[in-house]
Order: sequence, then C-alpha cells, then structure tokens
Amino acid sequence: MAQLEQHTDALKKHQRAWHLYFSLPILSWALYDFANTIFSSNITTIFFPFYLQEVIGENERLDQIASTFISYANAAASFFLVLFSPLFGVMIDRSGRKKRYILPFTLITVACTILMGIFAMTRFSQTIFGLPLALVFVILLFIIAKFFYHSSLIFYDSMISDLGTQKEIPLISGFGVAVGYVGTLVGLTVYPFIGDSGYHHAFIPTALMFLIFSLPLFLLVKEEPVLQDQKKFSFISGYIEIYQTFKDIRTHRAAFLFMIAYFFLNDAIATAITMMAIYSKAIVGFSSGEFILLYLVSTVASIAGSFTFGYITKSIGTKRSITVVAFVLLIALAFAAFAVNPLMFWIAGSLFGVALGAMWVTTRTYIVELTPKEKRGQFFGLFAFSGKVSSIAGPLLYGTITLVLADYGDLASRIAIGSLMILALIGLVVHAFVPDENK
Repeated sequence: MAQLEQHTDALKKHQRAWHLYFSLPILSWALYDFANTIFSSNITTIFFPFYLQEVIGENERLDQIASTFISYANAAASFFLVLFSPLFGVMIDRSGRKKRYILPFTLITVACTILMGIFAMTRFSQTIFGLPLALVFVILLFIIAKFFYHSSLIFYDSMISDLGTQKEIPLISGFGVAVGYVGTLVGLTVYPFIGDSGYHHAFIPTALMFLIFSLPLFLLVKEEPVLQDQKKFSFISGYIEIYQTFKDIRTHRAAFLFMIAYFFLNDAIATAITMMAIYSKAIVGFSSGEFILLYLVSTVASIAGSFTFGYITKSIGTKRSITVVAFVLLIALAFAAFAVNPLMFWIAGSLFGVALGAMWVTTRTYIVELTPKEKRGQFFGLFAFSGKVSSIAGPLLYGTITLVLADYGDLASRIAIGSLMILALIGLVVHAFVPDENK
C-alpha cells in the first residue's frame, strides 16, 4: 500500500511537471529560447564564420586571419554590451518590465541580420583597409545584431524568476534550454539549400525564423510591472548602483565570487562557441557538411545535458552541478586541443554540447539562488556584465594568438584553444571557494 501511494505521488509530481512546462507563459517563454538559439547557432557559430572563411581564407595562414576577424568581431559586440548591461539591470529593477525591451531589441537584430544577407550578395568595387566594402558592412551589421541579441537575453533571462517557485526554476530553466536547442535543429534546415558555398544565403532565412518563433512571447505573455522606484535612470546610474553593490560585497560575497568564476568559465565556453566551426574545418579537416552533422550531435547532447542537469541540480545542488559542468568543459577542450583524428573531435563536440546546455541551466538557477529578489535584475545585469567582459577577453586572446602565430598555421589555433583550458581551470578553482549555502 505504501509503495502504491509513493508511486501515485511520483506520478502526480510528474504530471505537475509536464503541466508546468506546457502552461502558456512558460511555453511562450521557452519558444523565445527556441527562436534566439536559431540566431545564435546559425549566425554566431556556423554561417557567419563560414562566410568569413569563404571570403578571406585560402590557405592555413589566411584561415588564421579569418579566425582573428571572427574573434575581434565578437569581442567588439561584447564590448558594447559591457557598456550597457549595467543600465539594463537598473531598468529591470526600476520598472519591472522585460518584454517592453525584448521586442525592439529582437526587431533590430532581425533587421541587421537581413541586411547582412543583402550586403553579402552585393558587389562593391570600393575597399576599406584593403577589405571589400560589402564585407566591412556585413561585419559591422553582425556586431550590431549580436549586441542587440545579447541585450535582449538580459531581460529574457530575468523573466524566469516570474514564472515559478524557486524549486521549479531549475526545471523551467532546463526546459527552456532544451527547447532552445531544438531550435538549433530547426535552424539547420536551411543548410541543404546552401551547400558548401554561398553561406550568406543563410542570413535572411535565419532572421525570419528568429522573428516568427519570437511572436508567442510578444503576443501571449503579459507582465505586470512592479514599480520599485519612480526616479529616472540615466546611463551612468547603472554603474553607480554597481559601485554601491560592490560596497556591499560582504553581504553578497557568494554571488560575487560566483561572478568571478563565471567570468573565466564563460570566457572559455563563449570563445569556443564562436570558433568551433572554423576550428573544425581548419584543424580537423571537416567539410561543412561534416561539421553540420557534428553540430547536430552536439545539439542533441546539449538538449540531453540541459534536461538532465535540471534534475541533477535539483538533486545535488547548483554549486556541485556547476563543478561537474566545469570538469566536462575541461575534458572537451582537451580533446579539441589535442585532436589528431576526427573521432577525438567528435568526442570533444559531444562533451562540449553537454557542457553548453548544462551551463545555461545551472548558472541562471544559481543567480536566482544567490541574489535577493529586490536586486535580482541588477544581479542579472552584473551576471551579463561578468559574462560579456569575459566575452571580450576570450575572443581577443584567441584572435591575438591566431594573428601573432599565423605563420605557424594550424598550430596557432591549437595553442589558442588550449589557452581556454587555462581559463576554465581558473574558473573551477574560484568556484570551489563560493560558499555552499545548501549546507
């Protein structure tokens, strides 16, 4: 009888979980993860790097120069996000509104991505610094698109605290990330129409998919603003509040230590995301089709990792879960750096997929756990601030290594990816000193 009651209780909990996932607000919220992941995978990770390599790379040395352009373009987008993310955090805390800002930021990202496709198909005779004018426009539009894409995520990530209880948040976060990676699979349906050339043809379809799958969030989710402060906020007010928060560092010591750890972990993971496509082609010799297949496998691993770590986090705690994720990331980077055959890179890609999906689930959950509710928007801004400062440092480090060592060909990329292992190890060590509040 007792076993029957336990089974019945477990079944009810399982039904409540699925009811939670498919409630209209949470499903619509998760579909935006589905939409923005299409942009992230298609533009940031795959087709923009392929496009640059197609236009610039002709040999091992030029492949390294293409890697430098990709790295520096991503660093530039992150630089502007660093400037504005503190202000975004203040905007969340003072107005309680998130969707109001997600909408225009998404539309700007969509417009810039469409223009990337248009300019990439345009042929100008003019050059700037020896580069074709069309290529310069595409790179600048990519920087703008990526800036507004990541800006929208600050507001989007902070919405999770309005969707459920603290115990439900890990499951909601895992569900959102898993749905997001399903978006990756949908986004890759553009590849059969592109083949191994003309990668810019993916830009406009990607923009349209991003827009279409964002509509449920825009049209079906309503938010009630909580006005905490009627004072006007200025550009510098975010930095003033960050300074005030830093003065309270003893009160929020766990959160700040984690932000430092996240700086290094994200440094490694964000840089690897942006460079994995061109790395696989230049170092391992993958064709575009082979990399797409690897990316599909990696995406499935990310879906499994995000769902699994939602439950692992609930079971063993968020801090321990992040430690596990960091070890998986280190192993993945080691396989990538020392890959001497395709099998090693297949292992690296699969492990990296697990780490990537799990990282999103665990870090978003940990920020909610470590921060006071009245300052959560500000801490999500700081979370983005820490992540985006690292997203400058990582690509700059990678791009500088490939630029300086370009004459050494493929060795430059191996050293660059190996440098990310050092960053991940530092993050893991710092994370070990974060107080475990579950004890």
